[in-house]
Amino acid sequence: MRIAMISYHTCPLAVLGGKDTGGMNVYVRELTRALGKMGVRVDVYTRSQDEHAPHVSHDLGYGNRVVHVPAGPQVPLPKQVLARHLPTFVEHILEFAARKNFRYDLIHSHYWMSGIAARDLKAAWDVPVIQMFHTLGEMKRRVAQSAEEAEGAYRIQGEREVIALADRIVAATTAELAQLQWLYGVDPAKIVVIPPGVDTGHFYPIPPDEAKEFIGIPASDTMLLYVGRIEPLKGVGLLIEAIGRMRARGGLDGRHLCISIIGGDPHVSREEMSAEMARLHDLRLQNGLEDLVTFLGRRGQDTLPYYYSAADAVVMPSYYESFGMVALEAMACGTPVVASQVGGLAFLVQDGETGFHIPVGDVEALADRLTRLLNDRRLRQRMAARAVEFARGYAWKNIAEQVFALYRQVAPHAPLTHTGSAQSYVFQEGEASDGE
Repeated sequence: MRIAMISYHTCPLAVLGGKDTGGMNVYVRELTRALGKMGVRVDVYTRSQDEHAPHVSHDLGYGNRVVHVPAGPQVPLPKQVLARHLPTFVEHILEFAARKNFRYDLIHSHYWMSGIAARDLKAAWDVPVIQMFHTLGEMKRRVAQSAEEAEGAYRIQGEREVIALADRIVAATTAELAQLQWLYGVDPAKIVVIPPGVDTGHFYPIPPDEAKEFIGIPASDTMLLYVGRIEPLKGVGLLIEAIGRMRARGGLDGRHLCISIIGGDPHVSREEMSAEMARLHDLRLQNGLEDLVTFLGRRGQDTLPYYYSAADAVVMPSYYESFGMVALEAMACGTPVVASQVGGLAFLVQDGETGFHIPVGDVEALADRLTRLLNDRRLRQRMAARAVEFARGYAWKNIAEQVFALYRQVAPHAPLTHTGSAQSYVFQEGEASDGE
């Protein structure tokens, strides 16, 4: 079986924490690797953002490719501009596949713009399309705190077009399924709920003293951690305000506490800094937290297990989160998560068991839950053990099995046969080993 995986606006190999890099990058990368282990051939097509990078990369292993397709200037572009270059993107994919003599059994597209590309590819190849949105424009519009944050009508219309053409839609949670039904009128028979996974061979508990030594903080320090994009919907400002209240009440007296924020680019000049990063710097100053809050910028996946394991809690005060992969990674490392009770976080974080829920936007509740965690070592240890056990159920091997079953349902005549849970797969006679 050969899959064309479409991730138009962001590359699965990109370093996390940038404006358009996050859980979707991880999802595409790890799903591709897990499918590769099962004998499924995957070519991930993404727009080239660096003319000096190789156009074809085998970094995902198992014979699978990441193909960087030239479409417009090979630099990062705003999403509103990206949509204009979709026809060129599709044209180059068709040329590449024809030159390599690749025949795909289905298309798996991610985010709405990839779905628009899948529409034209579906027409050319006559294969089914599986779509995953990761975030929904209508939901982001409803939780936007300003007109600048609200998604444009072009995205909403694009999502509706993709919904109409897709043969199946993968929702990360039952909450997303309900949103697709409620906001877009999608037939539930068209939706399959399959959550993202976590690499439990990479994200696992590291002894805290060893993790802290690796990231360069004293073993006796207490650490709270945020990992993700720096944008208003992520609610990082709520964390800073909560810490400010805790300090004002004396709740941090005698404690060596550090708050580490991973994401964005905090080291550029004020003029080059994003509006949200500048606002967070100002908020840190207003709350007198320059000695506690550190903006670390982007970090690679190879170092994240150390940060998760060093942290006493990971904080996700989001206003909207379709799934919340950071929470799953943190729990796999044995770290409790304090998160808004919204979207996928309402399902991932087990309140009182693997962490705490807080009402959306409630600074007081966030300060209260963080205080409870920091003051109760036994509670943290109990939550840590339960978090690790919970995360194991989301191992990528289990998730990839569910995705593979969906592939077989949508493309029943594809030449790869799955012969059972022992991960034994047989290529049927006549399938080319690499199409070259």
